[in-house]
Amino acid sequence: MASIPKSSISGTEGDTTVPRQYDVIVVGAGFSGISNLHRLRNDGLKVHVFEAGSDFGGVWYWNRYPGARVDSETPFYQLNIPSAYKSWNFSSRFPDHRELRKYMAHLDSTLDLRKDVSFNSRVNSATWNKDRRDWTVTAEGGETASARWLILATGLLHRRHYPEFPGLKGYKGVIHHSGFWPEDLSVKGKKVAIIGAGATSVQIVQELAKEAGQLTMLMRRPSYCLPMGQRKFTEEEQTGWKGYYPSLFSMGRNSAVGFPTTRTQLRVQDVPEEEREGYFEEIWGSGGFQFLLRNYSNVMLDKEANKVVYDFWKRKIRERLTDPGKQALMAPDTAPYYFGTKRCPLENDYYEMLNKPNVSIIDLNVNPISTFTPGGIQLSGEAQARDFDYVILATGFDSFTGSLTHMGLKNKDGVDIKDVWKDGVKTYLGMMIHGFPNAFMVYSPQAPTALSNGPTILEAQTDFICDTITSTGAEGMKALTGAPVIEPTLESETEWKDMINAMNQHTLYPFTSSWWTGGNIPGKKAENMTFVGGIDVYERECRERMKGWRGWDVAAG
Repeated sequence: MASIPKSSISGTEGDTTVPRQYDVIVVGAGFSGISNLHRLRNDGLKVHVFEAGSDFGGVWYWNRYPGARVDSETPFYQLNIPSAYKSWNFSSRFPDHRELRKYMAHLDSTLDLRKDVSFNSRVNSATWNKDRRDWTVTAEGGETASARWLILATGLLHRRHYPEFPGLKGYKGVIHHSGFWPEDLSVKGKKVAIIGAGATSVQIVQELAKEAGQLTMLMRRPSYCLPMGQRKFTEEEQTGWKGYYPSLFSMGRNSAVGFPTTRTQLRVQDVPEEEREGYFEEIWGSGGFQFLLRNYSNVMLDKEANKVVYDFWKRKIRERLTDPGKQALMAPDTAPYYFGTKRCPLENDYYEMLNKPNVSIIDLNVNPISTFTPGGIQLSGEAQARDFDYVILATGFDSFTGSLTHMGLKNKDGVDIKDVWKDGVKTYLGMMIHGFPNAFMVYSPQAPTALSNGPTILEAQTDFICDTITSTGAEGMKALTGAPVIEPTLESETEWKDMINAMNQHTLYPFTSSWWTGGNIPGKKAENMTFVGGIDVYERECRERMKGWRGWDVAAG
C-alpha cells in the first residue's frame, strides 16, 4: 500500500516538532490501539495514537503473504462495539487479511478514528519527565507529543526475525520475509524455498504449492495442524446471529481462551477407548480449535493422556498425507514435542499440498543449511547446492518483547527497556513495569496472550487500563495533591512472575521451546511468558489487585 501524506491522515497541522499535550498517548493502531482510543475518548480524555504503518490494522496491515488468514473464528475475532458489529458482516468463518483490513477501515469510518492518529510515525523515543510527571514520545519524522499516560499497543508478533544464515547477502535471487510480502508477487513456475514450518509457513505452502513449479519446505519440527473447517457465511445468517452477540461475547470474556466452549471434566483415562475415539471424531469434525478446546481435562497435564491425543492426530494426518517419507517427517511415530505445547495451526488442504510431487520437505536436523550460494542454498550432506528463484523466510518474530525493545522506551532513570529486561521479562499483571510510571502494555507478555483469542484478551486488558486511568481522578485519590503517579513495586513483579511460573510447572508447556517462550530468537532468554490460567482467572486476579492498589506505589504528582 502506498504511503499516504501525513497531513491528510494524522490530524496534525503546523510544526510537528513542538510537543503537543494529550491526556494519553497510544503507540500502535491495530486492534489494541483502536480499542483503547475508542474507550478513552468515550471517557472524555484527549488521546493521540502513533502508528508506524500508513493505515490501521497492526499485524494485518503488515502481513499480506499468500494465505494469510486469522484462525479465530467469526464472530469472535472483532471488537465488542455494537455500533461497529451491527453494520458489518464477515464473509466466512475465518476471514483473510484483505477482509480484515476492510474491517479495520469500517472501524475507522464508524468510530471516526483517523482524526486522532499519526500514521507513518514510527516511535523511536519514549521518555519520562520527572519534573512534569509525563511521557514524551517522538517519532522518526520528528513529531513529538507529551501525555500523562502512555499505552503501548505495539503487538505480540511485530518485530520480524531474520536468522543470520551464512552467505545470505550473496544470494542473487528474490528473498522475502513473510511479514513483509509484496501482494502482487507471483511465483508461477518458479523454484521456491520456504524456511520454517510454523503457522505462517502452513498458510503459504497451501497457496504456493498450487502455483510454484517446485516448492521446497525446510524445517526443524512439524506443526500439528488441525482442520480449519472453513465455510462461507450469508449476510442473512450473520444478521440473524447478531441478536446473540452480546451473550456470545460475554461468555467468551468469561471463558479461558475467549471462545464459549467447555472442556470435559473427564480425564482421557476415565473413558473407554471406543467412546473416547467417538468423542475425538466429534470434536475433530467441528473444525477450528475445537479439538484442543473441548478435549479431555488432563491432555496438557499428563504425558500418557497427551500421547493418546497425539496418536489420534497422527492417524488422521496419515489418512491424507500418504507419501511414506513425508509421513515420517510431518506425522512421525514418536511425537517430537507434546501435543498442544506449540501453536497448532489451522489448515484447509495443507497435507494434500504436501502430497504433491512438486513439493519436497527437508529435515534441517539431518541436512542443515551450510550456506547460501548466489543461486540458492547448499545443505550439509549434499554434494550440490539447490537452486532457488525465491526464498521465503517464514522464520517468525521476536515475539512479546521485540516491538518494545526497539523503540527507545526508557524508564524514569533513563534505562532502556531492553536493558531492564536483559535477564528476563518482569511485569506486574502483564500490563505494567516497575520504573515506568503511568505506562501500560496491551496484548503483552506474562498474560494469557498466546493462548487467547486476540480481541477478547486485549479488551479485558483495555478495560482494566482505562478503569485505572479514570479511577485516578475518583474518590480514593482525592487525598493526593496533584495528578497521581502509579507504578508497580519490584516485589509485586517478582510475586507475579513466581505465580505464573508455578502455574506453568503443573503443565507440559515447559518441555517445549517455541516463540511462546522466546526460544526462537538466538541470545534471547527462553522463559515462560504466558499466564496459563485463562482469561477469566486472569481478569479476576487483576481486578482483585485493584482493591487498595495492591502491588503498586501510588504517589502525588
